[in-house]
Amino acid sequence: MAKKSQIEKNNRRKAMVVKFAAKRAELKAVADDQNRPIEERFEARLKLAELPRNSSKIRVRLRCEITGRPRANYRKLKMSRIALRELGNKGLIPGLVKSSW
Repeated sequence: MAKKSQIEKNNRRKAMVVKFAAKRAELKAVADDQNRPIEERFEARLKLAELPRNSSKIRVRLRCEITGRPRANYRKLKMSRIALRELGNKGLIPGLVKSSW
């Protein structure tokens, strides 16, 4: 089980990403538009840099929904390999069977 503080920090980051998504997208569109004057694009980059770092989507860590484990996660299931194995052995994941040969 991961530390509660790390899980909460990640949840705060997710909330910030949602909060600043529109503003960040608008500024990035202005900054990347080659048809605009260079001064306007530079100003947009400065405003983008003033936004909180944690409002960037890249800073959100993929964590297991069950345990909070930050590594070895399956994106489709949002679950770590350990939690997947435990639930699979109990028969709680439809279509998942333990292989044996």
